Amino acid sequence: MTKLQVRAFLYQLGCFAILFISFRFLIGKYTNLEGLWIPFTAFAVGTILSPKFQAAKTKDGEKLFMSWIFIKGIKQIG
Repeated sequence: MTKLQVRAFLYQLGCFAILFISFRFLIGKYTNLEGLWIPFTAFAVGTILSPKFQAAKTKDGEKLFMSWIFIKGIKQIG
């Protein structure tokens, strides 16, 4: 794995972890779900809402790209 692929993986993992923990707390506190439904629901919501990062090789070299449902299109990072 190249340096940008590792960075893309860590960005994606970090964003998912923040969303998962946030939604797990919110779902547990404000809904009537119990047991394994809380982390399963938080996982689904976190997976859908977290941005997707990918390293791709272009003619200018390797670049890092991000797509997110709240942003139109694909954005180049750094």
